[in-house]
Amino acid sequence: MQTLLTLRASPTEGEFVTFESNPGNPSPLRNSSTKKKKKRLRLKMDGEELTEQETALYDRQIRVWGVDAQRRLSKSHILVTGISGTIVEFCKNIVLAGVGSVTLMDDRMVTEESMWANFLITPDENMWDGKSVAEVCCDGLREFNPMVHVSVEKGNLSTFDGEFYDKFSAVVVGRCSLATKKRINEICRKRPNRIAFYSVDCRDSCGEIFVDLQNYSYSQKKLEETVEFRLQYSSFEEAVAVPWKSLPRRASKLYFAMRLIEKFEQDEGRTPGETSIADLPNVLKLKKLLCEEQSVNESQIPDSLLERLLVGNIEHPPVCAIIGGILGQEVIKMISGKGDPIKNFFFYDVMDGKGIIEDVSTPESS
Repeated sequence: MQTLLTLRASPTEGEFVTFESNPGNPSPLRNSSTKKKKKRLRLKMDGEELTEQETALYDRQIRVWGVDAQRRLSKSHILVTGISGTIVEFCKNIVLAGVGSVTLMDDRMVTEESMWANFLITPDENMWDGKSVAEVCCDGLREFNPMVHVSVEKGNLSTFDGEFYDKFSAVVVGRCSLATKKRINEICRKRPNRIAFYSVDCRDSCGEIFVDLQNYSYSQKKLEETVEFRLQYSSFEEAVAVPWKSLPRRASKLYFAMRLIEKFEQDEGRTPGETSIADLPNVLKLKKLLCEEQSVNESQIPDSLLERLLVGNIEHPPVCAIIGGILGQEVIKMISGKGDPIKNFFFYDVMDGKGIIEDVSTPESS
């Protein structure tokens, strides 16, 4: 996980911010005329500007990643579907960071089960009775940052035509079926403007993030020079079609286990997470079949891990916070162009406490 250092942004043309001389309490000062009238503080970048209110609110962030990155964030629009505890943690992080807007899609009605890992749903039934998960979460997220436009879109994202996606910088889908991931990812890839795609799934104390930035370029300062990087990503459909035997021997066991559970749910016509320990015998049969087809040892998918994934329908809030934090960081890096993005899977298992990045790509995208 990347550590960000708090640095003072270098002044650029059109930027006129002054800082207090007290290093223990650095904060921007408003420009004042001889009449000491308050003026609007502007940070101009490429013809755009941040208002005085934005500058004051995002002061610490501007010092970390600079004015231009904050401006890009304020112009970004994020679409989120499949709201869970992990997704709520993610939304909280990007709302606090100051994205332009967040659109929520989840028509499921709130139930007591919805509260297990979703801190935006209160125990008071009167606060959410008759409301959808998206509506309740929308109200809570608005309170975190009134400067970010948070709204609700009704419907099933997979049924919307391509033009609906064009206004978004990134699409993030929570736990959903294998077919839905493939379809939404493919729509994002076919649009004229690049739309980043992220999927996230938390089961028991494990989590997975998939990232598709298509063709992505960014730069980093290395000593006295700026180095340009260019990454080519595989789609989700391409990535999961990569033969298992071509992956490194030490590839994450969670990768294989998640693919197995996804296929089981698809073959059985189950909704994601609609599994139990009673399914274990059939899952083990499928494991044997897939391992033979893929020419990998069955030890790559431990039975104990499959048991946890089958019964782990309840998210663990600490794991949600970790996975949601990583996902939020990745979206911010993509928008701001600051930092190395994940390519293309991230796995976390609380049993060993490790976060593992796996590049599962076709040869053309490696």
